[in-house]
Amino acid sequence: MAETAALSDRRILKIAVPIVLANLSVPILGAVDTGVVGQIGEAAPIGAVGLGAIILASIYWIFGFLRMGTTGLVAQATGAGDLAESGAILTRGVMIGLAAGAVMVLGQAGITWAAFRIAPASAEVEALARDYLVIRIWGAPATIALYAVNGWLIATERTRGILVLQLWMNGLNIGLDLWFVLGLGWGVQGVAIATLIAEVSALGLGLWLCRSAFSGAQWRDWARVFDRVRLRRMWVVNSDIMLRTIALQAAMTGFLFVSAGFGDVELAANQILWQFLLITAYALDGFAFAAEALVGQAVGARSLAMMRQASIRSSIWALAASVTMALGFWIAGPWVIDLMAVDEGVRAAARVYLPFVVVLAVLGLGAYMLDGIFIGATGTREMRNTVVLAVLIYGLTIWAFVPSYGNPALWSALMLLNVLRGVFLGVLYPRLERRVAAAE
Repeated sequence: MAETAALSDRRILKIAVPIVLANLSVPILGAVDTGVVGQIGEAAPIGAVGLGAIILASIYWIFGFLRMGTTGLVAQATGAGDLAESGAILTRGVMIGLAAGAVMVLGQAGITWAAFRIAPASAEVEALARDYLVIRIWGAPATIALYAVNGWLIATERTRGILVLQLWMNGLNIGLDLWFVLGLGWGVQGVAIATLIAEVSALGLGLWLCRSAFSGAQWRDWARVFDRVRLRRMWVVNSDIMLRTIALQAAMTGFLFVSAGFGDVELAANQILWQFLLITAYALDGFAFAAEALVGQAVGARSLAMMRQASIRSSIWALAASVTMALGFWIAGPWVIDLMAVDEGVRAAARVYLPFVVVLAVLGLGAYMLDGIFIGATGTREMRNTVVLAVLIYGLTIWAFVPSYGNPALWSALMLLNVLRGVFLGVLYPRLERRVAAAE
């Protein structure tokens, strides 16, 4: 069984590296989407694709609980040697994803109306964005169900499958973009159709990659799949993570909204530096996901020693990655800023706040890794409560200091948010160990 395999550095990297590589393909797709639409020669289509993609991404991000919850539960089932439950969890997750996506399809008119009230645009951009959304929304069931597939692949240490999925989905999307937009002249609708086809095909490929879960009858053991106790546990885990995700999304969105109040120059500088933070997140995700899988398996196997080993070793690799990124940002950051902006005012402002990004690359480590550890141990109530508390303190800090101290206070508040998330979970970590020790 997986829990008896040696917990070596090679095993950790085997889980983490494919995730990092898969994440690197995400911004490439966004750049190609923008570049292809830009060849039309008008500004409105670019804005429409960007706006439509942001609307859907914001909603989909909330459903990230399905990926995280599936990882924790499947990892524990795997560690306990309960392969029947592992397959049943995947079935539940896929069914939840398909149902949630169907609700989005049925409620698309309301979603579009609310989105344009929150982020209004010109009449032309809104019209084109509606054309984009009315097509892409049909991919919602596949996209959300794919979260459960990814969670199962991570929990069973098959992260190469996630890399294959990302390369397939993004590669197909890019190829169809070029054909539909530049070849057939379908414009914004062509981009949407390309993405829809890529998303639906990715779910099919993902289910094939999970074929071992369907090798027996466990995935359609409906008595097990709809067992009340197991469903309740899945609901508790997923609802906790969903509330935690909504709170975090509010914090991140609030950062960008508050940035807009500082004027065009500082807003642009913050947007550029935000890309550095995304790179940090993409890199550390790999090691956090490794912690999710390995800690979950340790909890399932009731092995406190393996849990500690998984937490420490994966965190050491994450520390090495975060320090490397911090040094890279410090050395190459000014050059990257100059590459991303030509306005001297924006360049100067971004350089002023670059040290915040450098420090955040290291200070955010605790939050990322402890999130992974708590997800693997399904300590979701603690995650929910600590994030809500940290976000409240973050909001109060912005309210108290940003009016007087401006952008430096906003960046300081973001640093405080990440530090508090790590500290709060660190204080509660012994509670997880006591649970495992009591079960040994």
